[in-house]
Amino acid sequence: MQINLSGHHIDITDSMRSYVETKLSKLERHFDSINSAQVILNVEKLNQIAEAKLHLSGGEVFANSQDTDMYAAIDSLVDKLDRQVIKHKEKLKQS
Repeated sequence: MQINLSGHHIDITDSMRSYVETKLSKLERHFDSINSAQVILNVEKLNQIAEAKLHLSGGEVFANSQDTDMYAAIDSLVDKLDRQVIKHKEKLKQS
């Protein structure tokens, strides 16, 4: 899976990049046909915002999350994406 990580009003550190890559790699155990992921980390005053769009075979999945801590926002984002990826996989099985 190719991961495109960008930041708005935030510098992406190596530890943050590796954290995002580790978390997103866990999504592949549920659905191995994830082509690419575009992740945007954003800071607005006290809110840390993480949003991502996954390009899957047969569609796209989008989610975003807010928290006061960026790592907590990334965790919440991956949980949301995980649920959506599983739901997408179930839809493909039914077709």
